[in-house]
Amino acid sequence: MNIINLIKYIVRPASYGVMIAVALLLLVPELRTNTLQVLQKNQQQPQQPLSYAKAVSTASPAVVNIYSEEINSNPVYRAKARRPTNLGSGVIMHADGYILTNYHVVQNADLITVLLQNGQQFPAELIGFDAETDLAVLKVETSNLPVIPQRANLQSLVGDVVLAIGNPLNLGQTVTQGVISATGRSGLSVINYLELLQMDAAINEGNSGGALINTNGELVGINSRKFTNKERSIQGIFFAVPYSLAHKVMMKIITNGRVIRGYLGVSVSPSQNTMKGFAIDTVEDNSPAFKAGLKPGDIIYEINNVAINSFPQALDIVAETKPGTTLPFKLVRKKQLLEVSVTIAEKPKS
Repeated sequence: MNIINLIKYIVRPASYGVMIAVALLLLVPELRTNTLQVLQKNQQQPQQPLSYAKAVSTASPAVVNIYSEEINSNPVYRAKARRPTNLGSGVIMHADGYILTNYHVVQNADLITVLLQNGQQFPAELIGFDAETDLAVLKVETSNLPVIPQRANLQSLVGDVVLAIGNPLNLGQTVTQGVISATGRSGLSVINYLELLQMDAAINEGNSGGALINTNGELVGINSRKFTNKERSIQGIFFAVPYSLAHKVMMKIITNGRVIRGYLGVSVSPSQNTMKGFAIDTVEDNSPAFKAGLKPGDIIYEINNVAINSFPQALDIVAETKPGTTLPFKLVRKKQLLEVSVTIAEKPKS
């Protein structure tokens, strides 16, 4: 079959089909009317606007208002005690009444009240707190509460769209939108801004302790604070505690009433550069590292059979180790390979 015959073979059936369709449209007016109506409907159908309403409606019932009161005794005779009220938000993590919030929202509070979005109001008990991550766990005596959607393996990425839900300035539940600008670690050794989620979704007074969610309504983090600088005005830099860290801290508080961190007692030089592990710069007196015989200049490359790639990784391993546990440390000292047993202690209060 040559090329001309092949073209005729393909075109002839197609042309028959077109002629039959035209004939049907001419002979059956209803087909023309229906076809035009379908085309006009498709042209007039408005495009659905991008909306996060489903995510907000899924998560918002689990975001509560928190009012904390500190009773100040007035020495003036017969004067009434003053009750300054602090404002914040919280997130219901369990249906049986466990709520996560920021520690600074309930710090020094004598009375804590939780207000649900359906109008229900409950007194709350402070179960425990962790000052380093600025998290606190509250408990209300009720059940069947709405719970924020959670996913254990959730990983946040730079550029993810996030929504902050809270009660800014006591205006009522409010949503602000932004993107994640930077992510940090989520180990228990977290101590500064660099290891939190950074985003540009606005966090104002009263938003603290509220939920940071993704566009599926899942909890991404606990809203924490706005970046401040006394020397200049900073806009659009806000922080949240990552969900994985917040959940870990919450479970430790529920179990122990506080967060117990392991402690080693070494520091590194900011400019330290090793191909593997980390080099010790200083060793604190009477610390677990000091008692085990670790010395400045030692290069730690393995802890408890885990290869060490960075100092933050090592801090996380130590922080999550139960005090009193002895771990094997493998190190290089003056070109010699050594193994030292270190008994981890509890981190002192700062």
